[in-house]
Amino acid sequence: MDKVWIVDDDQSIRWVFEKTLIREKIEHQLFSSAEQASAALDKAQPLVVVSDIRMSGDSGLDLLTEINEKFPKVPTIIMTAHSDLDSAVSAFQKGAFEYLAKPFDIDAAVELIRRAIKKSDDQSTKVDKSSNPNGLLGQAKSMQEVFRTIGRLSQTDATVLITGESGTGKELIAQALHNHSQRTNKPFVAINTASIPKELLESELFGHERGSFTGAQATRKGRFEQAAGGTLFLDEIGDMPAELQTRLLRVLSDGHYYRVGGHEPLKANVRVLAATHQNLNKRVEEGLFREDLFHRLNVIRVKVPPLRDRIEDIPLLADFFLEKNAVKLGVLRKSFTQEALAYLQTKIWNGNVRQLENLCHWVTVMAPGASVDTCDLPDDFKHEIDKPKDVAGDWGQLLSQEVDQLLSSGNTGVYEELTRAFERALISRALAFTSGRKIEAANLLGIGRNTIARKITELNLSLDKK
Repeated sequence: MDKVWIVDDDQSIRWVFEKTLIREKIEHQLFSSAEQASAALDKAQPLVVVSDIRMSGDSGLDLLTEINEKFPKVPTIIMTAHSDLDSAVSAFQKGAFEYLAKPFDIDAAVELIRRAIKKSDDQSTKVDKSSNPNGLLGQAKSMQEVFRTIGRLSQTDATVLITGESGTGKELIAQALHNHSQRTNKPFVAINTASIPKELLESELFGHERGSFTGAQATRKGRFEQAAGGTLFLDEIGDMPAELQTRLLRVLSDGHYYRVGGHEPLKANVRVLAATHQNLNKRVEEGLFREDLFHRLNVIRVKVPPLRDRIEDIPLLADFFLEKNAVKLGVLRKSFTQEALAYLQTKIWNGNVRQLENLCHWVTVMAPGASVDTCDLPDDFKHEIDKPKDVAGDWGQLLSQEVDQLLSSGNTGVYEELTRAFERALISRALAFTSGRKIEAANLLGIGRNTIARKITELNLSLDKK
C-alpha cells in the first residue's frame, strides 16, 4: 500500500499527473479505465485514488463504490467537470474524500493528494479503539495517569470517588473500573441521584416491601440488590438528600441495609463508585454534604481532566465519534480536515467531551461533504465557543478555587502541578493556533525557540512538531 493511483481515460491528464508526481517524488500508478483499476484491487491496496468521474466503461462512482467495499479507509479524490457538480454530490454521498473540478491547477491537485496521503497515513497509525467501544480514549499525559489509576485499582474493591466537570466522561471511568475489576462478569448498575425525585430515590436505591407506601403493590428490588456481586455507580453524589446520605454511610460502614418498609437486614455485596462535578469540600463546609460520608468516599479519588486540558486528544476523539455516528446512522463516515482540527483545538469546550460528541453527530448529519472544514461547522457552535462566558475575566478566581480544592485534598505538590498545567495550556494553545509551527508559537508567546522545544519535551506534548 505505497502508491497513489491515477485513473482517467484521458491520456493527457495521465501524462500531466505522471510528470508532476515524478517531480514531487510521489509513488504512483496510472490506469486508463475503472476496469483496469478494479482488476488491480484484487492484488494491491492503493494509498490514495484519484479518479475521473466520467469514463468510457465503468464510471468513477462505480470504482469508488468498490474501493469503499474492499478498502473503506482509502481516501478517494473524484475529478469532475464543473457541469458535473451533481455527480460530485453523489461522490460525497458514496464516501469520496474530496472532488477536484476540471480544469484544475496541478499544484492544487498535488496539495489535495498530499492531504489525502496524510489522512491515509493517519488511518494506518490510529490507536486501536476496539477495546474502548465507548470512547474512553486519550494520549494526553493527564488521561494516561487516569488509565494507570484504573490499572492499579483492578485488583481491589476499594470505593472510588470520580470528580470532574460535566461532560468529561465520569461514567465511562466508572464503567472501566468495573470492566477491569474482578467483578467484571457481574452487573454494572448506574443511577443518577440528581435526576430522581427525593421521595422516590430511597426506594430506587434500597427497594421496598409490598404495602410499604401507597402504590407499592409488590416487593421491589433496589439498585443495591440489582448490582449484587457487581458495581453500583452513584452519579452526581453531591446532590444526594441529607437523609439518604445517612443511609448510604451506614451501608458503606457495616455492609447492611433495609428495604423501605422492611425489617430483615440485607447484605450489600457491591462495590460502590461515586461521581460528582461539584466541589464536595465546599458542600461539606456549607453543611450540604456529610463530612463523614465525604471521607468514606474520598479514600481514592480519580480526577477526570476537562477537554481543554487535553486538546491533543481532540483528533483521536473526533475520529472515534465520527465513525461511531456513521455506523449508528447507517451513513458513510466523514472526517475533519487538518485545518478544522487545528481550529477545534483552539476552543474552550465548556461542554467537554460530550460537546465534541454532539458536534460530531451534527457534522455526520449536516456537513455537505465527506471532508469537513472549519467553514462547515455550525455558526452557533463557532459563535458560542469563540465567546466563552467570562473565562478571561475571572480566571484568577477559578485558579484560586482550584488551589483551595487541591490544598484541602492534602495535595503537597500544588505549585508544580498548577505551574505545569499553566505552561501546558499556554504552549498547547499556541501550537494549535499555529498548526504546530514551533517558532511561530514561540514568537507569539514571547519566548525563545529553545525554550518552547524544551517545554514541549518536558510537558510531553504530542502535537505535530515543526
